[in-house]
Amino acid sequence: MSRKVDPADIPIPTQRLPNSAGTVRRAKTLTRPERGVAPVPLITPHNANIPSTESAEATRTEWDPWVLFSRIITFWAPSFMLSSLGGMTDPQVQQAWREKMGLCFIIAILCCVIGFLTVGFQKVLCPPTAQTADKYLTIGTDFDVLGVQGRVYNVTKIPNVQGVNFTALLKVPGQDITTLFQRTAADYPACGGVTFRAGAEDPCGNNTCLLGSINTPSTFTSLGMVNTSYIVGYDWSNVAALANYFVLDGAVLNMNSYMKLHPTPIPSDNVDAAIRQVLQSMPSQGGRDGTRLFYFHPDTRAAVPCLVQRYYAGNIDKITPGCFVSQLVLYAGLIVILSLVMVRFIMACVFNWFLSARLAGPPDTMSLNRSAISPAVMPEGANVSIDNPNGTAPWAGSRGQKHLTPGRGLRSLGSSNSTLVGGESPPPVMSLAKIGAELFAVCLVTCYSEGEDSLRTTLDSVSTTTYSDARKLIFVVADGMITGAGEKRSTPDICVGLLEADPRFGNPVPMSYFAVGAGAKAENRAMVYAGHYTVAGRRTPTVIIVKCGTEAEATTEKKPGNRGKRDSQLILMNFFSRVTYNDRMTPLDFDLFRKIHVLMGVTPDFFEVCLMVDADTKVMPDSLKYLVNCMHHDQMIMGVCGETRIANKRQSWVTAIQVFEYFISHHMAKGFESVFGGVSCLPGCFSMFRLKARKSTGEDWVPLIIKPEIVKEYSQSIVTTLHEKNLLLLGEDRFLTTILIRTFPNRKMMFLPQAKCRTVVPDTFKVLLSQRRRWINSTIHNLMELVLVRNLCGTFCFSMQFVVFMDLLGTVVLPIAIALTYMLIISMALQPPKTFDEAIPLILLVAVLGLPGVLILITTRKVVYVAWMLVYLVALPVWNLVLPVYAFWHFDDFSWVDPLNTEKWKVKRKVKLMEKVAPFQRDHRYPYDDGKIGNVQGYVSCVGKRGEEKTSRE
Repeated sequence: MSRKVDPADIPIPTQRLPNSAGTVRRAKTLTRPERGVAPVPLITPHNANIPSTESAEATRTEWDPWVLFSRIITFWAPSFMLSSLGGMTDPQVQQAWREKMGLCFIIAILCCVIGFLTVGFQKVLCPPTAQTADKYLTIGTDFDVLGVQGRVYNVTKIPNVQGVNFTALLKVPGQDITTLFQRTAADYPACGGVTFRAGAEDPCGNNTCLLGSINTPSTFTSLGMVNTSYIVGYDWSNVAALANYFVLDGAVLNMNSYMKLHPTPIPSDNVDAAIRQVLQSMPSQGGRDGTRLFYFHPDTRAAVPCLVQRYYAGNIDKITPGCFVSQLVLYAGLIVILSLVMVRFIMACVFNWFLSARLAGPPDTMSLNRSAISPAVMPEGANVSIDNPNGTAPWAGSRGQKHLTPGRGLRSLGSSNSTLVGGESPPPVMSLAKIGAELFAVCLVTCYSEGEDSLRTTLDSVSTTTYSDARKLIFVVADGMITGAGEKRSTPDICVGLLEADPRFGNPVPMSYFAVGAGAKAENRAMVYAGHYTVAGRRTPTVIIVKCGTEAEATTEKKPGNRGKRDSQLILMNFFSRVTYNDRMTPLDFDLFRKIHVLMGVTPDFFEVCLMVDADTKVMPDSLKYLVNCMHHDQMIMGVCGETRIANKRQSWVTAIQVFEYFISHHMAKGFESVFGGVSCLPGCFSMFRLKARKSTGEDWVPLIIKPEIVKEYSQSIVTTLHEKNLLLLGEDRFLTTILIRTFPNRKMMFLPQAKCRTVVPDTFKVLLSQRRRWINSTIHNLMELVLVRNLCGTFCFSMQFVVFMDLLGTVVLPIAIALTYMLIISMALQPPKTFDEAIPLILLVAVLGLPGVLILITTRKVVYVAWMLVYLVALPVWNLVLPVYAFWHFDDFSWVDPLNTEKWKVKRKVKLMEKVAPFQRDHRYPYDDGKIGNVQGYVSCVGKRGEEKTSRE
């Protein structure tokens, strides 16, 4: 018999009245209006859920810049060649291959640029012939040396020569003593045939040459002077301080002997006039430079080679413009890279020592005593009855009590672990102390083909945490009817066998829901088992969802019900989103609502946080409490992950090389990112997300991971480009983090080292290769999106956006980085550095590789981790060369992905499917166009009236 529908039971989408005691709020900024605009969806922003007569491929034209670029790069591989020789008959596969080649081309260009800046840049700008650092010895910088014809001679003993006081000469080390040696005009070939007196006459005219011949090696041997092959270097201040010295085209000339021979000007001698003009007329401050004067007249220009050869005392110790730029870039790179490394190191230490401890601590009394909005109040935009000014859910408050009176209806089925302190119906605004320090947490455990030992380990660890059983719900999702290798029972059978089922619910029946998939895969069914998981005296409320597939699928598919991990997560996200917004629900959602309500004693809208755990992860006892405390301390935190350690570290060499990599990726990378509040990837094996957060004013909720836009974007199943496939299909954990950061750039993603878990990592190189290929490709494509988010914390080099850019650049240039590293090590071993400039690359290498080891020692205080670091360094070619190159070349490899994601289906099929699943789709912005009760309010009404009818019969 049909039941008459009460119009008051049908939700009307409306917004709550604004708070009369409003405060002044900042409006959208005028200079950055885009900050108030929601970001464009990453996947198919052209509204792929609306059926169209055009195929998905038509949305990208051949004139799309990226498509055009990929075709230009692969001009040498026409389509018929790819089809006949490469076996790529599908145009989409051909375009994916072309885009992969385009990405590899860009990566190769970046690697060449990094290689050129590291090795070739200095050699081009500053070739060996232009380098002066190893050629000049500046005057006055070394002891026991003197200059002869511009060369530096080391005086090994004090000569005893009458008339020459070498002890006095050595008090000015490096000074020129060329005028003391015997020499003739014939000793200078460049002066042959000249007529000017400075080059034609005998240099020793006044018998001042007291030492032996300058061209006889025995002269220097007898004096104990050894040629060092260095050139005497002068700076301009030295030239200014020395009498009768001037510079000619970079060469420093000592004209003292000439000025002594000719103290007065020589008539009709232009060279003599030029020399005297430079020495006597030019100001001495800053040094005298006669280059311009001598090169201005032809006769003086012709005298330059002779003057330089005869009076040469050394050179201006200068560097060429190219060498200067090269040194500038070298030192700038040293400062930037060392600064980044040191800042990351210091900030990671500060976070580990100080900030994380405060976040992990319990909330203080002052925080718990402040007033806040009740979990029963729905957020702005939810389907709220028009006569409900408080905006509370229909199952709570005065409207809820007419169907769910104390002692009647569903509340009477609740467990003895009552949830709210006091047990009354919650008012719209309440104290956080009434909710308690332990937020309601749902622990999502996704499993696929795990065995009983893995599942029991994970469930035991979650159940035996120090968190109250009354405040946590284990939410297990078995992804299809699958039996793992070596197992006698299927994974769903193992899960159900571990559950102490609640007899009040009876045997579950398959309930339909809208799954992630294309074509027939978009429909799925699941059964909900409810009860308690018992271990060590603990009884934790548990629901197990078994995805069993449609009736047709159960008879034809090898893995009926299997839709992937993302679909398992979306079951939870869609359910809590529909509960939060009082939206239309699927039959599966109805079943979940009823059983969770009975098990927990409160409706599901009281849950605020969700812990996501993989089925092969063991959670440490205090971890759940630490993560919830972190959420308590800062309402702006929307996600937090703990430290993942390896459980099978000694199983094989493959697991051994991952120990240090796991440690440093958490304590160094995520610790540094947490200072900015922008951890770019929360691993799905052990992370907590906030379902909804209270606004800072305390008057409303902000749905986060269950925000309809987030759920819609995360549930996309139609991808048309290589970029979209790498975003969505290779790393669902990183993609979820990316869309959360893009949607809420001002909120925080954190890492909490106090929360720990252990997981099993790949123990064979083949599995590691496959895993890291997906992770690397997903990382690159997600960072490409994050680097475009302009509202992240910080500015310029001190911003999260710059950190993301450096991470992206560092990931794509890993192959050239490891090649340059080994080239540096070999070159340093063959030719050890002699100067600081030569040692700069070695300093950078030691800083990059050594500081993580220091971080390990000061954070863990375990020397054994240094041994794990050495194992990692030995395997560095695997991490930086083999895995990245393999990943780059397999950008277009989706062979492991379920065909449901790339299946082609006709438009007619799409239209039929959309009509079939339309009642399940949520859009809280529009009123419902029929009289069917499809939301939770309808569920409460039905159950409440059945309870009243039962009471009247009794």
